[in-house]
Amino acid sequence: MNEITPASIGLSREDLPNSYIGRSVPRPNVPKLVQGRATYTDDVTLPRMLHAAFLRSPHAHAKISAIDTASAKAVPGVIRVFTGHDLAKFCDPWVATLDHLKGMKSAPQYPLPLHRATWQGEPIVAVVAESRAAAEDGVAALQVEFEALPAQTDMETALAPGAVVIHPELGDNLVFTRTAETGDVAAAFAAAHKIVEARFVTGRHTGVTLEPRSIIADYNPADETLTVHHSTQAPHMMQGVFAKQLRMKEGDVRVICNDVGGSFGIKVHVYPDEVAVAAMARIMGRPVKFVADRFESFVSDIHARDHRLKGRLAVDAEGRVLAFDIDDLTGIGPYSVYPRTSAIEGNQVVNLCGGPYDFKNYRCTTTVVLQNKTPTCQYRAVGHPIATAVTEGLMDLAAEALGMDPVEIRRRNLIRDDAYPYTSPPGMRFEGLSHHASLNKLLDMVPLERIRADQTEARQRGIYRGIGFASFIELTNPSPFMYGIGGARISAQDGCTVRMDPDGSIVASSGVTEQGQGTEAILAQIVAHGVGVPVNRVKIITGDTQTTPYGGGTWACRGAGIGGEAALQSAIALKQQILEVAGAMLQAAPEALDVAMGEITDKASGKPRMTLFELGRIVYFRGDTLPKELQRELVQTRHFITKEYPFAFTNGIQASWVEVDPANGMVKLLEHWCVEDCGRVVNPLLVDEQVRGGIVQGIGGALYEHCVYDAEGNLLTTTLADYLVPMSAEMPEIHVGHVETPTRESLLGAKGAGEAGTAGAPAAIMNAINDALRPFKARVHEQPFTPERILRALGTIA
Repeated sequence: MNEITPASIGLSREDLPNSYIGRSVPRPNVPKLVQGRATYTDDVTLPRMLHAAFLRSPHAHAKISAIDTASAKAVPGVIRVFTGHDLAKFCDPWVATLDHLKGMKSAPQYPLPLHRATWQGEPIVAVVAESRAAAEDGVAALQVEFEALPAQTDMETALAPGAVVIHPELGDNLVFTRTAETGDVAAAFAAAHKIVEARFVTGRHTGVTLEPRSIIADYNPADETLTVHHSTQAPHMMQGVFAKQLRMKEGDVRVICNDVGGSFGIKVHVYPDEVAVAAMARIMGRPVKFVADRFESFVSDIHARDHRLKGRLAVDAEGRVLAFDIDDLTGIGPYSVYPRTSAIEGNQVVNLCGGPYDFKNYRCTTTVVLQNKTPTCQYRAVGHPIATAVTEGLMDLAAEALGMDPVEIRRRNLIRDDAYPYTSPPGMRFEGLSHHASLNKLLDMVPLERIRADQTEARQRGIYRGIGFASFIELTNPSPFMYGIGGARISAQDGCTVRMDPDGSIVASSGVTEQGQGTEAILAQIVAHGVGVPVNRVKIITGDTQTTPYGGGTWACRGAGIGGEAALQSAIALKQQILEVAGAMLQAAPEALDVAMGEITDKASGKPRMTLFELGRIVYFRGDTLPKELQRELVQTRHFITKEYPFAFTNGIQASWVEVDPANGMVKLLEHWCVEDCGRVVNPLLVDEQVRGGIVQGIGGALYEHCVYDAEGNLLTTTLADYLVPMSAEMPEIHVGHVETPTRESLLGAKGAGEAGTAGAPAAIMNAINDALRPFKARVHEQPFTPERILRALGTIA
């Protein structure tokens, strides 16, 4: 089959004039149907879909000595084989750093490496074939010679003398370090009544989305455009990435992402195999498809939360917090991930530790290093579960050291609800939070007296139960302070276009996207409310860079707070436009009219005056009957970005009630509670289920999920038989409550809600387990809290 080129369809860019206006231009051959297939008039068949498969490195670190593609090319159905050098001719490498993260460094990364493999699972060679099966057969036939190299897998020795420097040109394995220090930490510890300290570990894990990463890239040589159907959270960001790396104009790239089957942050990053697919499609002029299988997902989807922390807390005799002192170390794999970078998680730990509490003295350092493991990057509740586990673990240790109730020590230290605006020691600005109202709401929901009585009685029967608490803050609605100031083309604003069609129905196109969290449902509610129509008369369009306003997409819980506000402002503007037209038609002042349930009504009496269907008929088909000076464009676009605060913080508190079996170390979740303040709640059911889903993901990190490697850097948990995720049988009853403190930055007043459950659940479970183990004087601070680790804490096993 011949590849399609501009010349093959009679179109030459050089032959066309610079301007088409007022000129006759050559018309290329028009497709016609021949026996059910579209062909050009010169019988060149339109290109069929091709499928890509990748040979992935079996080593954590190895030199690529030789690649023999002859056998692969001979496999029936194989069309072409690509190496790193092949793609480097058409695709530029990227370097994932942000300018405002001072001193950050990383190495250039290509779609396929040129000389070395740097993690087990890194894509090395791509085979493109007429079917996925043929492509995989081609991969199996490849002959690649690797020279295994020493691997740097241990983050704690990554900066030590003699460590394997993964990228010698960088000089060492240090990617980024930052220290935030305020007050006099040394003096606070010297004056402390009690000092508690502990080492905390959060286990490396990943997103495990129902739908794996997937992409279809289709390059059209006729007009030199690239259309990418992509399972992504940020289509406009990816449009810019594909254009930049493939040396194209941004306007010549279209990214479409419809309903995405789960993302949790892992689909907001640039993956080398996906860029390779786009590059191969452009080179071949044929659509290329790739869907990661589950094994590929485990070794190539970004991982997260691989942190080792040492924390100290100083308190006075009344239980008041005097100072936090925290050191964080995290390993991020061999590259920082583009374009958001892999330093943000550690940076967030610095920003968020101690977040709910009122204190003056603070020191926190994060150190980010390279290692030969799958790259890590932003995943649901970036940095929050880590910072919350350290903060809340230390608060429980302080309460125990003082003989104080864990609820009471929190009550004494939480930032007062009337103290805002407030700036935290690491410099986070809070517009308005509700820690005390949330605590009071939680205590109304949790039958604490009954639980404590049950705990005492159960211990007499040899059953050990515990309850744990965790206060938290959550960062949402990010401004350019997060990425834009660092030079990344990641939009903090979002837009929405709302129009009324002739039948009176409403269509809204939004830059935010749908990953199953209900974004389109809340946008429909907001637009219906803003215009004045039934929800079922609103259609939402998302996920298409060609048809939606430019926006940042969905991440950091910005769908309602940013996208929703843009939708509301557009809807209100459209309503005003509708009323202007209605006023002219009804000879009434626009301010005397309203729109309610799809009808123009008298504002004072509520009496219907005209349907939107009739108004649409006149505007679209009988505009000659309207005053000439009347604007009749029933469409409005508005964009929104936060301006006063870098982030809209939310807050909340969780409690977990668990049972621990000291004989086998098993943890049973009995009941869980969460109170969250996410500002204005637009759709209570969706918010509640977002919180519950976040809690379940937090439970996964606390008890089950763990990417386990051997000493050589081989991932051992590559199936769902090895990598455990929480299932319905393990889930407790989860109770959700709300306090509402709307942000004043927007008319809607909404903040984010999607990450709060994940932020607080691991810490609450940890504290509950330690409460259950208190009679044994045993504690666990290393996630996941597996039976083995609990038995080791009990001294049952060495």
